[in-house]
Amino acid sequence: MKEFFKYVLATITGILLLGALFFVMALVSLVGMIASDSASTSVKNGSVFVLNLSGSLDERASDETPLDQLMGMSTGTMGLDDCLSAIKKAQENDKIKGILIQAGSLVSDSPASQEALRRALSDFKKSGKWIVAYGDTYLQGAYYIASVADRIYLNPTGSVDWKGMGARPYYLKGLYEKIGVKYQLAKVGKYKSAVEMNTAEGMSDADREQRTVLLQSIWNQRVREVAESRKTTVEALNQLANDSLVFMSDPADLVKAKLIDQLAWPEEVKADIRKRLALDDDDDIPQLTLAQMGGVNSSEKDSGDEIAIYYAYGAIYDTDISTLTGSHCIAGDQMAKDLLKLAEDDDIKAVVLRVNSPGGSANASEQINHAIKKLKEKKPVVVSMGGYAASGGYYISAPADYIFAETTTVTGSIGIYGMIPNYNGLAQKLGLKFDEVATNKYAMWEDNLVAGTDNGDIMRQIENHVVRGYDLFLTRVSEGRKMNKEQVNEIAQGRVWSATDALKIKLIDKIGDLDDAVAKAAQLAKTEDYHKAAYPTPKPWYEQLLEEETSSGSILDSKLASVFGPLYQPILEMKTMTPKNWIQASIDFRVNP
Repeated sequence: MKEFFKYVLATITGILLLGALFFVMALVSLVGMIASDSASTSVKNGSVFVLNLSGSLDERASDETPLDQLMGMSTGTMGLDDCLSAIKKAQENDKIKGILIQAGSLVSDSPASQEALRRALSDFKKSGKWIVAYGDTYLQGAYYIASVADRIYLNPTGSVDWKGMGARPYYLKGLYEKIGVKYQLAKVGKYKSAVEMNTAEGMSDADREQRTVLLQSIWNQRVREVAESRKTTVEALNQLANDSLVFMSDPADLVKAKLIDQLAWPEEVKADIRKRLALDDDDDIPQLTLAQMGGVNSSEKDSGDEIAIYYAYGAIYDTDISTLTGSHCIAGDQMAKDLLKLAEDDDIKAVVLRVNSPGGSANASEQINHAIKKLKEKKPVVVSMGGYAASGGYYISAPADYIFAETTTVTGSIGIYGMIPNYNGLAQKLGLKFDEVATNKYAMWEDNLVAGTDNGDIMRQIENHVVRGYDLFLTRVSEGRKMNKEQVNEIAQGRVWSATDALKIKLIDKIGDLDDAVAKAAQLAKTEDYHKAAYPTPKPWYEQLLEEETSSGSILDSKLASVFGPLYQPILEMKTMTPKNWIQASIDFRVNP
């Protein structure tokens, strides 16, 4: 028996020692990564910044804990803010001579984000430095960005995706009918089409009209920019799109079409870069990644007055449900608190709201709208619109002192709706029965709506609530934009607008980017000596470790989305629909940029 306990104790001791060893190794790795993230990057003379256009492009990079990085569980999200900052640093650093764009599978449903990235690269070129692009294959969005380069290379077996822009929404009414689910609808706005995914079998005439106008506006802008860079014509580029360029059998034809400068293998591209850097054939090319550029010193000062940039991106919910959706969202309660804190901070002289949102909860949008008005009482507020600032995204933008938008920003969609799933048919298929007792008439109204029992009176009241919400939306826009409600109603009705059209109808003040918005905020604050600071500030790594479920959920969400495809989003929307956010100010407008 003694021998037995001796071996058991030895085994337990060995397991504990092995666990401790793994813990120490993991801790050392974590400390190394943390130190690496905080360390300053040393830049060699003649360096090249390598901009890898792959992964997902979002307003800001998703939070990844050091443990995520250690386990290789990266979400692959690039932050637009990080990319723009890196390009600016590369432009200002004399040791960095050029940029190599590596075209990959860049994923972004926001033409405006791609526009901002391309504009930054164009500004980089104006400093006298060069840009070279190379790709095995150029997807359309990546090609649009890379078209600004001095020289574009393509792998001899590669292709260029140039086909035009489109939107193909899906409609689930038939599917829901098969499983016994029906959506009960109350909406205001002829063009408020987000509900059609669940209530219709195809596009309404109004939705087809607005989508066609908006897509054509965005495409025309894109084609003009590419035509100018590639020294060709808009007509030629449109003809190439109509000729199904993506199916061209001979890549040499891409050179003849002026989309590509040269077919080349990677070593030939490296030879070109060495020549630009005056290096010998066997010399290494000093390269800097996007992550390394984060540690390069910036010329931006950190003294003077502070201009706060608050990033509000993602769908709008009453509270933070990012652990459920797996993606960043705007939590109405938290954002309202954050803005009020910025109002009380005397070191902050003005606030720029960077809005990139398709909207969401009407209630949360109203709470944020109120917080912005309280913030305006203390200091100037300027909005910089990103890819989307529509419906609830516009609701929270309207109170600002001044509104900027990218040329291809999708905005407007002033309208709301209430959409409640009715599971009565599903219950009957499953043989479920309901019964109830209640002290008052409407005590069980939410359950009755979902169960589908005698909903006529309740739906009429919800319809009245939606009408009042729409009127409040019109009021908030008329207050913020200094227009009467009748004028707002004429351009509202849930219609989406491109920024160029929104400028004509006074929904925005000017076409411009985030830097323009910061400069305007400083001007309104009457300060010339200022620096920028981003909010909300990232959580410390140890707090992120405690919230590991969020990161894991994000990765799991992306895996499920890849499996279920277009069905995953509606399933997720049904799950996130709660009685508190049935009243929505949101849009559903996805494109293939």
